[in-house]
Amino acid sequence: MKAGPVAIQLRDGKMDSWLAEPEGAPKGAIIAIMEIWGVNDTMRQHAREFAEAGYVCLVPDLFWREEPGVELSDRNPDDVAHAFDLYYGFDYDLAVKDMEDCAAWLKDCGGLSLPVGAVGYCLGGKLCYLMCCRTDIGCAVAYYGTYIEHAIREVGNLHRPFLLHMAMKDRWVQREVNELLMRKLSPNPLVKIHQYPEADHAFARHGGVTYRKKEAEEALALTLQFFDRYLANAGVA
Repeated sequence: MKAGPVAIQLRDGKMDSWLAEPEGAPKGAIIAIMEIWGVNDTMRQHAREFAEAGYVCLVPDLFWREEPGVELSDRNPDDVAHAFDLYYGFDYDLAVKDMEDCAAWLKDCGGLSLPVGAVGYCLGGKLCYLMCCRTDIGCAVAYYGTYIEHAIREVGNLHRPFLLHMAMKDRWVQREVNELLMRKLSPNPLVKIHQYPEADHAFARHGGVTYRKKEAEEALALTLQFFDRYLANAGVA
């Protein structure tokens, strides 16, 4: 596996990102969409996990318009305040277009015409939902996506395979919100939801305050099965 920084040319600027590539021919490509902490060690570790499973993995710097290159931690109070300042100035609509540009870049990566999916954490989880509603991403996985309910009116447009990992003790996604998402998303045959009864928000954040190894490993295994079905075996009978 090899990994390092890359610059992606978007329709309105250039965004730095982190790219991890597997040994041998890739199964497909994945956009790993960050939380509010930037492209940090946690996101680079997620990229390595997907590269080790056979996928090219790109981690875009979502905050490139506001403050490129931030790396923050949930264990530092100053970082927490800074992360929320960046988050509340963030534009989801522009970010969906950025992710479309990233998908186009990945699809042509090395001239391989790779199938492209996405996985997102917290902030990135909502982006994955929006991509499944607004774009032709191959498939997407959301880990404890925050504020998906604010875009629930778009649920009728959800037309790509979508997997949601739902933490049932999530401090940021209340029980009533999880129940709403179950009611609105579950009827769609393209949607799969896995619930983690004892998990809090960010249970898969390596090194984070609420990390839970058992649930993180279970969710990763299910995510890889999902990508293998909808990316690696796309078009296979």
